[in-house]
Amino acid sequence: MHVLVVGAGEMGRWFARTLEEHLDDSPTIAFTDADPAIARAAAERIGDRAVPLETDERFDLVCLAVPIPATAEAIATHAPNAERAICDLAGIMDEPIAAMAEHAPDCERVSLHPLFAPANAPGNVPLVVDESGPVTEQVRAALGAAGNDLFETTPEEHDTAMETVQARTHAAILAFGLAAQPVPERFQTPISAALFELLEEVTGGHARVYADIQAAFEGGEAVAETASELAAADATAFQQLYDQARPEDSDE
Repeated sequence: MHVLVVGAGEMGRWFARTLEEHLDDSPTIAFTDADPAIARAAAERIGDRAVPLETDERFDLVCLAVPIPATAEAIATHAPNAERAICDLAGIMDEPIAAMAEHAPDCERVSLHPLFAPANAPGNVPLVVDESGPVTEQVRAALGAAGNDLFETTPEEHDTAMETVQARTHAAILAFGLAAQPVPERFQTPISAALFELLEEVTGGHARVYADIQAAFEGGEAVAETASELAAADATAFQQLYDQARPEDSDE
């Protein structure tokens, strides 16, 4: 299988490495990136070669591993490079699925969203299969062989879930970090210590990625509004909000 990975950052390299290690037949993998040096570095470590961003070469599979705001345009640009299949790892699904259907109507089309940083792989990978076939089935098999748990969803279900598990979660953790004061370790509770650990994990990433998520999904505003409600609540109102916050499947 001849593969082109568009975007030679961490996620693109993870995808290429997974195919290289777990496809039954060893693939040939090319990288391209807006920064040619990054593409060359990725190819030296994982793939076979780097190609120019404007290449007109054709590949069995083209995988888009670019930031959320750039995905639709990248799909339009690189769909002509796809001979048989195209997929993306953007983290939002409605827009990429529509773009792939428009620009690669005769190809297999799958949107994948690894719900983890590459350093934490393997993990859960929701996917939307818009058009299946032998190439994308091999990709799914390789990801599964690497220990990932793949499950099918719809663009609507995925993007709605991301409003909570990404946008609201990240906003709440970062807001805690901005509001928190330094506290000696001996004063930490299990809950506060867990929050500081989450804060360290979130702020150990890239601000641009988290900004893209906040822009792509609603959620941050809801966190701000409910925090204001909690801060202003009297005892009765607080009890009501506390009860509303309890997960539906928790014990009474």
